[in-house]
Amino acid sequence: MKETSSILQSIAQCIERGKVNRASPYPPDLRDRDGADELVRRAIDLGIDPQEILTDGLMTGMKVVGEEFRAKRIFVPEVLMAAKAMTAGMEHLRPFFASSQATHRGVMILGTVLGDLHDIGKRLVGMMVEGAGWEVIDLGTDVAPEDFVAAVERRPESVVGLSALLTTTMMNMKETVARLKEAHPETKIIIGGAPVTVAFAHEIGADAYAPDPPGAVDFLNSTVAEI
Repeated sequence: MKETSSILQSIAQCIERGKVNRASPYPPDLRDRDGADELVRRAIDLGIDPQEILTDGLMTGMKVVGEEFRAKRIFVPEVLMAAKAMTAGMEHLRPFFASSQATHRGVMILGTVLGDLHDIGKRLVGMMVEGAGWEVIDLGTDVAPEDFVAAVERRPESVVGLSALLTTTMMNMKETVARLKEAHPETKIIIGGAPVTVAFAHEIGADAYAPDPPGAVDFLNSTVAEI
């Protein structure tokens, strides 16, 4: 029990600090120490339940990252390193999700709307959402409304996240929301991006607006609580 607790705490710390693996020189004070890659593998070898590794290791670390980012105590580079460490650990858990030995909290379909090629904000949201225990389906950038509709048809249980960074492409959110609500009225839709506001979300019929990645996670977790 003590060994289990210790390794899960170490995994969480690796996510918080962005320690990917032993070879990674970042952060300097953790040089030559095992990272998320090795520790998750060791946890599996010790027989720790994959769901426990996800919940008490990876997700615990990413929760701290989200809180620090929201409080502006860390910034995008640190979040990207944390996400890289998260990805390294998740690679060892994916087979258990595929075999249903571990489960996601839900599914989120993400995409930047038609006409907009900006990707960084959407990727940050996806990384943090995955770190919160959700499966993320990233459709990429310049995504047409019909592609969002088709993605929901394949995974009707999904929540949809729309991103836009340009005022000129914001109106494509309106069409996408309309098409999604027409085809799948029960689908929850959250929008975000630099020019987007909560008032605009209400105007176009979206269910929520997130000013930052932790806000998106909060909304997703609230949809689970409602069920």
